[in-house]
Amino acid sequence: MTTALYPGAFDPVTMGHVDITARAARIFDRVVVGVYDTPSKDLLFTTEERVELFTKAVQRLLNVEVVAYKGLTVAFAKARGAQAVIRGLRSGSDFEYEFEMAFMNRMQAPDLEFMYMMTSPAYQFVSSSLIKEVAKLGGSIQGLVADHVAIALKRKLGLT
Repeated sequence: MTTALYPGAFDPVTMGHVDITARAARIFDRVVVGVYDTPSKDLLFTTEERVELFTKAVQRLLNVEVVAYKGLTVAFAKARGAQAVIRGLRSGSDFEYEFEMAFMNRMQAPDLEFMYMMTSPAYQFVSSSLIKEVAKLGGSIQGLVADHVAIALKRKLGLT
């Protein structure tokens, strides 16, 4: 059975994240979405909320599991039996960041493969940070996040 880990902060999960997950789920027998518990960025949602939002967003994908984790991503990947780590790429700046991380991760776990999926064109400009900013300013995020995520985001920002 092939297993891939798709790690990230997912604060909040976007349709771009769901798209990458669904595409990975067609390739691998099992996809573990790892919601990183303590990223070095300001979070709007708690870890539990981010796991819950992502779980609901991918509930139709039967070979996908969403769990929180701490520590090194490569250690978590090994602990979950993953043979590969999936990352999404939107732009050149994503590539530069992921390129550096790939070499560090390869040093930590030489037997783990790192696979990069180009974001679908409809979501190339979408990021969690941008979604939060647009929502905070009253703009439309329809179609960029699942309906339940939009509701949770508006509630969290005090807009409802």
